[in-house]
Amino acid sequence: MLMVTAIIAAAGRGARMGQGVNKVFIPLDKRPLISYTLEVFEKCGVIEEVILVVGKDDAEHARSLVDEYKWQKIRSIVVGGAERQHSIANALKSLSLKTSWVVVHDGARPFVNGDLLARTVAEARQWGAVGVAVPVKDTIKIADGEGFVAQTPDRSRLWAMQTPQVFSRAILERAYQYCEEAGVKVTDDAALVESLGVKVKLLMGDYRNIKITTPEDLLFAKAILRRENLCE
Repeated sequence: MLMVTAIIAAAGRGARMGQGVNKVFIPLDKRPLISYTLEVFEKCGVIEEVILVVGKDDAEHARSLVDEYKWQKIRSIVVGGAERQHSIANALKSLSLKTSWVVVHDGARPFVNGDLLARTVAEARQWGAVGVAVPVKDTIKIADGEGFVAQTPDRSRLWAMQTPQVFSRAILERAYQYCEEAGVKVTDDAALVESLGVKVKLLMGDYRNIKITTPEDLLFAKAILRRENLCE
């Protein structure tokens, strides 16, 4: 059996949230936001172990939450780096020798679900590299350096990338090695893999699978909780 390991990226400081703390620890209906995310991975049958990546100052807090919620799949808590890709690189060094597939997910996306996780892993076994995404709803403009519209791309071909993203371990490690050597900087792991010339298959995501980044996102999150009857 080829082991599937999930890396949960939760090392950002969340400056746009404006609360001076890591946003994944902000209460969402009396529970820390990250607890919703980790609970899904804990219960999902295709995920065999989890590596949680947090900031240096948050490691002790994260360990206390693991004890409090009794999550059994968290294999290790890793300290992240200055940028997201540095944090994932640190986590890759902690992978078990048995790991063959790596799921990367943003800790601040608490509304991922087990079905989406299972489908993404299944697709990755076929394609090697898969990411979930949703078609954009708005017309997108590309601006020039002076703030004028330079181009209007065809909306029918535009997708907003989400996580989870799933890769074979060999592909993801090769992508990180290449990007470190070449000094490439990107905002998601799919882009790192794309830099190798590897095609990333898009899987239909979920518009509820939002990333909590700003105070307004917390309002949306609370509305989703109420709709899904997840409020305590």
